[in-house]
Amino acid sequence: EMTGSLISLSIGQCGNQIGSEFWKILTAEHGIGADGLPVDEAQEDVGDRKDVFFYQADDERFVPRALLLDLEPRVVRSIQSSSHRDLFNAENIFVSKEGGGAGNNWASGYRQAEENAEVLLDMIDREADNSDSLEGFVLTHSIAGGTGSGMGSYLLERMNDHYPKKLVQSYSVFPNWEEDQSDVVVQPYNSVLTLKRLACNADCVVVVDNTALNRIAVDRLKIPNPSVHHINSLVSTVMASSTITLRYPGYANNDLCGLVASLAPTPRCHFLMTGYTPLTLAADTTTTSENKGENHHHNTAEQSYANETSPPSANIDSPDTDEFESIPDSALPASRRGRNASYARADAASSNLVRKTSVLDVMRRLTQPKNMMVSANTRKGCYLALLNIIQGDVDPAEVHKALLRIRERRLVSFIPWGPASFNVALSRKSPFVHHKHKVSGLLMANHTCIHQLFAKTLVAYDRIRKRGAFIDNYRREPMFANSLDEFDDARETVASLKDEYLCAETPDYINWGSNQEPASADLLPDHPTQDDSDLAALMPPPPIS
Repeated sequence: EMTGSLISLSIGQCGNQIGSEFWKILTAEHGIGADGLPVDEAQEDVGDRKDVFFYQADDERFVPRALLLDLEPRVVRSIQSSSHRDLFNAENIFVSKEGGGAGNNWASGYRQAEENAEVLLDMIDREADNSDSLEGFVLTHSIAGGTGSGMGSYLLERMNDHYPKKLVQSYSVFPNWEEDQSDVVVQPYNSVLTLKRLACNADCVVVVDNTALNRIAVDRLKIPNPSVHHINSLVSTVMASSTITLRYPGYANNDLCGLVASLAPTPRCHFLMTGYTPLTLAADTTTTSENKGENHHHNTAEQSYANETSPPSANIDSPDTDEFESIPDSALPASRRGRNASYARADAASSNLVRKTSVLDVMRRLTQPKNMMVSANTRKGCYLALLNIIQGDVDPAEVHKALLRIRERRLVSFIPWGPASFNVALSRKSPFVHHKHKVSGLLMANHTCIHQLFAKTLVAYDRIRKRGAFIDNYRREPMFANSLDEFDDARETVASLKDEYLCAETPDYINWGSNQEPASADLLPDHPTQDDSDLAALMPPPPIS
């Protein structure tokens, strides 16, 4: 069954910045110009499904099913003055009349959304009525600020009531928990309050972890001081890749319900982590100015930062010569400055051994913790489910061979109370975009180590909550005027979620939360890696998508 249409909601500053990058990629991959009109070569049928995220207006323009929502105008204005300004439906843009934002206060964002509920829900209803077969909603937001968290929470609750049978998926940006790097002192409050809604009101949450994205930009992409633009470029790449099987459908995984059902075997454990390889960043994502240390833009379309610029001995992809020469000295480690070209030629000459992307190489890399876009260690715990979306011209026999190799090396371990859910979806690449690599892969995984992220959130929350720090800002809002019970309730929900993920590592998980006696351990398989014969049965050749 083919997928229905999806409505995208970008909420708050962070949500709109990511959403804007996401739509740039989508238009490029479907051969749609910045004004919504198809480019010349896009007139022929390439078997893509533009109608998942776009509808066609009477003048043949493709219009995104997108709502841009914010409580302060800055980011939305920048989108309205960008090259893609004519792409969006102006009726689907909401900026609060006050325009003062939510001041990084979840309760303020929630209240302002409630005050504007009629307008917001009317926008959602109009877009939903305009969809022939609506499958669900996709939210992009941050959990740490005020608008993305507060307004996002309110809309999650209302959409649950309003569209109980529609799927709600979110791409939720988690903050940096390093004390010296956190932008917002009250982000633990905002995060815990939002996490309660993500646990109770969303069907699937793709965790976008700022800490891990910064690490990847510095360590893998060799960008010393990654900008917001760099990070958003990584996030939008993951978003586009995670929807590729819906937009360029094949035999399997071509609807969001099926995708989510395979990755979230139990209702509350629906927080997913992602990994992507090989990583590249388009050059217009800004590089560091040699003299001023300021960001400036390059417009050369095909320059890119290759990921993983270590020497081949580390068994990591190396960049092509022309890429390396395009990187300014200031963006390189001190040891490499002043000799870009010679270093690049030496690198390129020796990189032939590791440059080629194969299915096995991509799938093996996707299991490595350093490629995970979440700051949690996948070496600990086990997978509830995982999906590899492999893009490119791939022989299914190669995929089966790669699965067998991963099994032999025991690179992944699964829950002891259910089958090993290791799915592979094969996807075509867009014919409208030039791809550097023959094969690329996205991992979407439900792994018990995500509890480490919830634990960090709770530690940060407890640290400021026990001092009662900054609580007065919340007491001024109606939800907290009479009591702070909502804080305690939200904390309890997040703690329970953390405990459930921890318990999922044990055979007793099937009795979690019930009053039954735990099942006898000798009746269940050992934790967590099944023997070879079990896994062989559980890993048939994947269907050709």
